[in-house]
Amino acid sequence: MPSPKSESVLSIFPQEWLEEWKWRDHRISIVRTAYTNKLQTAVLIHGFGACKEHWRHNVAPLSEHFHVLAIDLLGFGSSDKPKSRLASEPRDENNTLYCIDLWAEQIVSLIDDYKLKNVHLVGNSIGGVVAMRAAEILEAKKIPSKGIVLIDCAQRAIDDKLVSEQPPLRALARPLLKQLVSQRWITETLFRNLARPSVIRSILKLAYPTKAGVDDQLVSILHSATQDPGARESFRGFINLFNDHLAPELLERLNTPVCVIWGEADPWEPVDQAQRWATFNSVHQIKTLPGLGHCPHDEAPEQINPILINMLETDTKNRDEENE
Repeated sequence: MPSPKSESVLSIFPQEWLEEWKWRDHRISIVRTAYTNKLQTAVLIHGFGACKEHWRHNVAPLSEHFHVLAIDLLGFGSSDKPKSRLASEPRDENNTLYCIDLWAEQIVSLIDDYKLKNVHLVGNSIGGVVAMRAAEILEAKKIPSKGIVLIDCAQRAIDDKLVSEQPPLRALARPLLKQLVSQRWITETLFRNLARPSVIRSILKLAYPTKAGVDDQLVSILHSATQDPGARESFRGFINLFNDHLAPELLERLNTPVCVIWGEADPWEPVDQAQRWATFNSVHQIKTLPGLGHCPHDEAPEQINPILINMLETDTKNRDEENE
């Protein structure tokens, strides 16, 4: 069950919204707004290398309409970061296999433990894949979520199932790449080089084409989490995910309604992927945004928040009509 409120070095959110939650003996950091009389709940799921504070410009506006929770997935933000175990390595009770199922189960447990009702799942990047997998688990439990909103959902182009789509030379080099990134000395060196404020800022400027939102606060938020001793372990676990859930496979299986938001200038996830998803029965709405990149919710929150609120309210209306 939820534990008492925790302290935070970052004053992004009101202190009374910050909580710690115990999950599988791990400390998980969340933001939870006041419930008051709001009947709908929005659970916000960040992407790789990000954290709950990446929703810094969205939580308060959404809280005017919904009960809102933003979570630090295990291995990220202020949550615990246990030692990684790759799928090829022996099981150990002290190690964790970082994967989509792990994080999806974390979201489902959050919903169970907090007894959340009328839940909408919102995910950015890899958080979108986690949201869909969590929704699939909830469907199997006969307690489906109201809906899902994907924001520039990750395609996971490195997955083994997509090897045939890779250029021939890249496909040939793949076995060597997989062998190299399984080695801690390599992943730790790579992590140290990436986890520098100057590099983080450069990556953000690529992800945010308009450069709006790339400020000292955001760099500090993302850099702070990299300073935790276990941060390199979750990094190692994630970059070794070569065989996991893919978004189109989940969309094909889902009955939960899905809405999609996509920055047309996303440098990593091409907008044509979003447009192809219009063929899935589960996808009810797609909104693309000219000039915006991989994290439009933070790059242009004044544009995204009204769209997001409208999509969440539409999800509620659609589900209510289906149940009549």
